[in-house]
Amino acid sequence: MRTSREVKLTAAGHALLEEAPLALAALERAAERTRLAGAGITGTVRLGYPPPASFETLGAILAAVESANPNMTVIASELFSAEVPGGVLAGELDIGLALHPEPMTGISTEALRVEPLAALLSKRHRLGHAKSIPLADLEHETLLLFPRELAPAYYDHIIETCERAGFQPQVRAFAKPPARAMLARLLGARDVGLVPASFAFDLAQAQPGIVARKIVNPQILAEWSILWLARAQSAAIERFLDSARRCASDNRWLTPQDTTATAETDSLTARSR
Repeated sequence: MRTSREVKLTAAGHALLEEAPLALAALERAAERTRLAGAGITGTVRLGYPPPASFETLGAILAAVESANPNMTVIASELFSAEVPGGVLAGELDIGLALHPEPMTGISTEALRVEPLAALLSKRHRLGHAKSIPLADLEHETLLLFPRELAPAYYDHIIETCERAGFQPQVRAFAKPPARAMLARLLGARDVGLVPASFAFDLAQAQPGIVARKIVNPQILAEWSILWLARAQSAAIERFLDSARRCASDNRWLTPQDTTATAETDSLTARSR
């Protein structure tokens, strides 16, 4: 409102003055979200992973993705390795992690990590006080594993390594193994679990009465792979893959930590290419 002596804002003008900065800020945020979306930095990625990834492996990958892509949302779902490729192919998942996944037409697969298996057992087990356990010492033990159909190639790899060490392992498998039932058997000092070392040592720290021990002479190496749909790849998926690869490189996940494991590591990674 203008008079001959002064200029005053009307009530509407005051309201506009108060609201204008908020509106401009909202427009700036919208423009920034549009820019990030165009660069593939934002968006949602649906990730499937098997239970043994739930400690170190998954945590390291998600931290790397968040660091490089703070506006990206990752929806993670726990599945078994045999279920992951089908979920990716069906469009239910954008990216999957799996142990020794079976080849599937239309799915791209890349080795991300090779690590040894470790034994999970009760402190009261006869091998519980050993610093490490030669594989042959498990000949007369019952190995607590998963049903073969949940990760066929991974299961066969464990059995074949035991056979090369000179024995046919005795296996107890739970149907879609409930974690509490498995832990109960381990705490009873009856069975020995074989799981990736990154999972075993974290679980042993969190569960009183359970210890993790290295398997040696020979090691059993497990290979983690990352999977995605070959024919449809968004910028967000590419950025997720880049972050996962950088995580693997920074942590030397594909570099053998034990020189005795070099030959088997080379063999595993060669088969994934």
